Amino acid sequence: MRERLIVDGYNIIFTWSETSDELIKNGMESARYRLINILTNHTALTGIETTIVFDAANTKDSQHEVENTFGLKVIYTAEGETADNLIEKLSKKLSKQGTVYVATSDWLEQRIILGQGAFRLTPKELLSWVERVKKDSESYCMNGTPVDDYLEKKLDENTRSILEKWRRKRS
Repeated sequence: MRERLIVDGYNIIFTWSETSDELIKNGMESARYRLINILTNHTALTGIETTIVFDAANTKDSQHEVENTFGLKVIYTAEGETADNLIEKLSKKLSKQGTVYVATSDWLEQRIILGQGAFRLTPKELLSWVERVKKDSESYCMNGTPVDDYLEKKLDENTRSILEKWRRKRS
């Protein structure tokens, strides 16, 4: 079964210190890019399809816009459509196809998605997950030596012997 993560973009930006600090220093666009960057890395490391939903309901003339970046989908809602409404639709649809996690601190939103079969993640839980995955990947990359990844080390003895004989004939 496929796992998916749906993130309430602005909700997370305002609750994570890393993105809210970015918001204060450099503005909303910079905070959005910071969150997208963090979750792009998380998506690449976990393989979990991730969708970030940003609310543009109160923005005049906004249109439903979708960006795909390195396995991460970023959705900006259309005028009159809230992020919560879109998240509810997505979680209902995707919960039928596999495991869905929704990251939001909105209590009502959490109750609705739980009723649809999705799992909720608080912003703190999502941050903990992101940091753990990053730490685990760094640990994995730092342990071991390059020799551990040589193809030769992964071949069984019979295959290695055949290839060695073939190599000696050609030289």
